[in-house]
Amino acid sequence: MKQTLRGRTWRLAIAATLAGSVALTACGGGADDAVADKAPAEMPSLQFTGPNGETPESLDQLQLTDEEIAQVRAGQYKAAFVWHESSALVTATEKGAREQFEELGIDVVASTEAGFDPARQADNLQSVLALDPDIIVTIAVDPTSAAAAFQPAVDQGVKLAVMTTPPAGYESGDQIVSIVTGALTEYGKANAEMLGEAIGGEGEVGYLYHDADFWFTNQRDQAFKDWTAHLYPDIDIVAEEGFSDPARTEDIANAMITRNPEIKGIYVAWATAAEGVLAALRQAGRTDVKVVTNDLEANLAADMMRDGNVIGIVSNSSVDLGRGLAIVGAYGVLDKQAPQLVANPPFAVTKDNIVEGWESDYGTEPPAGVLD
Repeated sequence: MKQTLRGRTWRLAIAATLAGSVALTACGGGADDAVADKAPAEMPSLQFTGPNGETPESLDQLQLTDEEIAQVRAGQYKAAFVWHESSALVTATEKGAREQFEELGIDVVASTEAGFDPARQADNLQSVLALDPDIIVTIAVDPTSAAAAFQPAVDQGVKLAVMTTPPAGYESGDQIVSIVTGALTEYGKANAEMLGEAIGGEGEVGYLYHDADFWFTNQRDQAFKDWTAHLYPDIDIVAEEGFSDPARTEDIANAMITRNPEIKGIYVAWATAAEGVLAALRQAGRTDVKVVTNDLEANLAADMMRDGNVIGIVSNSSVDLGRGLAIVGAYGVLDKQAPQLVANPPFAVTKDNIVEGWESDYGTEPPAGVLD
């Protein structure tokens, strides 16, 4: 018998008539009256690469045999979390990891968060190392400075299970065991499907992307553009604006809808940034503009449930993400070769599946403020 972590994937059903081009036929029937469809772009690949060019494998490839589980349980190992920040995503991911560690008999001795401060994360790491953990689950605040900060853990023989962002130069099977992350191109495809369906497969949309050199968000954002061009050739991305500070997205969105009043929808790179877009749309009275984004968050989910601007949010299936990180840690103490990069499939959350989506992401029912 094997213990297997299986990622759970849900896909929105997209009407066949929207999967290709939308036929536009004039009443007159003459050559001058016919409007030709735009040719759809070539089908994009769902492949992506990790920060060091790693090719991802599916989360369900992580497996431990009964003998390996018994060996881990007998080892009386200790684990700790050295997080980059405190957030709903971190809480849900840690929940999944803790559950898996408990099943494996691994004791969690510490959990720290750094408030996105690299120096604070380095200090947290030193405090955690004093507890002599065998496994550390982490995500680097700043990859460059983390390379030096995490070297004492490597020297101490601690097995590092990394969510998304490793220290610079750290490679799977060497300084770290593996990287566990989301299936980035599937996020982009799901957002394209949800927005395309919501606006009827045609019209003008805006695109707010993360304007920084970061492998995760760059590929996820690009996938939205690629899949929109392929699935909906009659949707035009008429405004593209980048941001590095989510606090600026309200101003960006205000300018975008002023310059492009015919916009029917907006893609935003993640939920915190989408809050500003939502504020701009409300201030402008633009209830007609549909919004899609990534990372399931209560305020945006509440807007979606009340038929506001938000019509879809792609979540991280965070509990499974955490379970994957814990099993990667077990691979480490077993000296078992892990995949270099493990991809966890996301969940496309809409008003119709909010309960199921919340359970997938957080392992709980939606809070009262979302459903009320």
